[in-house]
Amino acid sequence: MGRADIKSKAVSLRRKGRTYSEICLQLGVDIPKSTLSYWCREIPLPAGYSKKIREYNLSSLQRARVLAVEVKKSLRLKEEKDIREKNIHLARKIKDKDSAKIALAMLYLGEGMKRRERSSIMFGNSDSVVISLFLYLLRAIYKIDESKFRCTLQCRADQDIEGLEKFWSSVTNIPLNQFYKARIDPRTIGKPSVKPDYKGVCRIDYFSAKIFSELLEIPKIIYKGL
Repeated sequence: MGRADIKSKAVSLRRKGRTYSEICLQLGVDIPKSTLSYWCREIPLPAGYSKKIREYNLSSLQRARVLAVEVKKSLRLKEEKDIREKNIHLARKIKDKDSAKIALAMLYLGEGMKRRERSSIMFGNSDSVVISLFLYLLRAIYKIDESKFRCTLQCRADQDIEGLEKFWSSVTNIPLNQFYKARIDPRTIGKPSVKPDYKGVCRIDYFSAKIFSELLEIPKIIYKGL
C-alpha cells in the first residue's frame, strides 16, 4: 500500500471519528501523529468525538494503573525472591546457640519490657511471626518451665475474644488456662474495626529474673565490645 493510499484511508477513517491510534491499528501502519495531524487538519470532527476521547483517555489511564500495579507487584516478588536466596543460609546460623541468643536479645531489646523492678520477661506484638520467633528462640536457648508462661490478649472492643485467644494459644503453644483476662482498649468502644485480619496484641509473660537480666545485658556487652 503506497503513501497516497495510506493517506486516503487515514483521512477516510478520521472522517468517521477514529482516533489516531485507532487509524494506525486499523491500517496496520505506524504513522507519526504529527503526520496524521497534518493530513487531517481540515477534517471537522463528528459530534460526540470529545466525549469519546475523554472516555478513551480514562480507559487508557485505568489500564495503565492496572499495569503499573502488576509491574510493581512483579518487581516486589522478584526482589523478595532475591533476598530469600541471598540470605537463606542465615536460617542455619540461628541453630548456633550463641547466634540464637544474640538474636533473642536484640528482639527483646526492640519489643520487650525493660523495667528492672519487674524482673520478669514481658514481650508483646501483633505479628504472629514475631511472637513465634521469640518463643522459638527462648525455648531453644533456655531450659523453660512452661507453667511459668502467661499470655494476655490486648484487643479492640468489637473483636471475638474467645476466638482470638484460641488463635494465640495455637501460635504460642501456651494453654488457655494460662491466659490472663483480655484487655480491651476503651478507645475502641463504639468504633468498628477496619482491619478484619487484625488479631490484637499478644503479650507474653515469663517469670525468670535471671533470663530477664541476661537479655538486657547482652546488647550492652555487644555494644561495649564494638
